[in-house]
Parts: sequence; C-alpha cells; structure tokens
Amino acid sequence: MSDTHLREQICTLAKSLFDRGLTHGSTGNISVRTEDGGLLVSPTGTSFGRLDPARLSRFDANGHHVGGDSPTKEMPLHTAFYDTRSTAGAVVHLHSCHSVALSMMPDADTDNFIPPLTPYGIMKLGRVKLLPFFLPGDPAMGEAVRSLAGKRSAVMLANHGPVVAGKDVEAACNAIEELEDGARLAMMTRGMHANGLTTDQVAQVVTKFDISWDD
Repeated sequence: MSDTHLREQICTLAKSLFDRGLTHGSTGNISVRTEDGGLLVSPTGTSFGRLDPARLSRFDANGHHVGGDSPTKEMPLHTAFYDTRSTAGAVVHLHSCHSVALSMMPDADTDNFIPPLTPYGIMKLGRVKLLPFFLPGDPAMGEAVRSLAGKRSAVMLANHGPVVAGKDVEAACNAIEELEDGARLAMMTRGMHANGLTTDQVAQVVTKFDISWDD
C-alpha cells in the first residue's frame, strides 16, 4: 500500500475512534509500518480527530525521523512491539475510558486483563497483560513490553490506556475497540455474578481459531 493511501487510512480510522469517544483531546497515538520498512506515526500533541495526512511523522527503515512533524513521545512503546513481534504492522494506543477504569480495580487480573465474557476478545486479542503505572513517555513502558518477548499483542497500561499491535492498521484498530468493549462489559456487569465463558468454552475458542493463549 502506498504512503499516500496509508496516510489517508490512518487519519480516517483515527478520526472514527475520536468521533466515537474512544480517545479524547490530544490523547492517543498510532503508527503503521510502510512498504519500505519505515513508519508513519501520529505527531506529538495532536488530536485523533484532526490528524493531517501530510504532517504525519515519517521514519525510514533504520529508525531515522526523515519527515513530518515530531512524533509521539510514546515511540519507545511502539518500537518495542515492532522489534519483538514480527507480525506487527501497526500499533494503536488509546486513553479509552472503560479499560482505564477496569485497570484501577484492585482485583484486576494482571495476566488476563479482559475477562473472557465473549469469544471475540479472545479471538482478536489473546490474553491482555496489565502493566503497572508509568509516567507518560517513560521509556520503561517500552522495556516492559520487550520483557514479554513478543508473546502478547495487547497490553494495558494501568491508569493510562491500552496498546495493541495488529497485522495492519485496520486490524489493530478493530482489536483495540474489542478491548475497550470487553472492559465496558466487565465494568457493566461488575458485582452481578455474570456468566462468562467457562474454561472449556475458552479452550474451544482457542482451539477453533488457533489463538496463542497459554504463553
């Protein structure tokens, strides 16, 4: 896909996420691998609702910033996914409300953050790792992702927001929306003893759709 097409797709999908309240103000960032092995990245301090295709940060295949505005301060987070997951073609980070709320619950599961209430979170995300709180822009976030050795496509930064890697930007956006919906269901049904998927049902989904689940 050409740079021009990718730039337009990034801005269209980012605006859709913004317009539906999945991130707000100047929060969130997005990056996409280009055909030449470089990256297109949302600039620092920009709103998902008003990204300009021509001003997206451009990196070459060696990781050098070669065009556009200055990139998001969360670049270590993005590069950690690209460096550890060979299938990563895009990374999206949001400040979505329900997932942040769930991350603040004292009983949040650090190894399987999104409860298996429906099959779709399992299919699109696998198990989501809940990471501790880091100051925004702290390179330690990237190190925490690297410590997972590429075994998770999605992490949740406590009190901050989710980060998801996908094969392309559309897949990454779909997956992070599924993460937020899973968190919303978990918060809506909290304390109601909801009937989530059983262990056997989870195993059936994992087997049928060939999901990496036990790592």
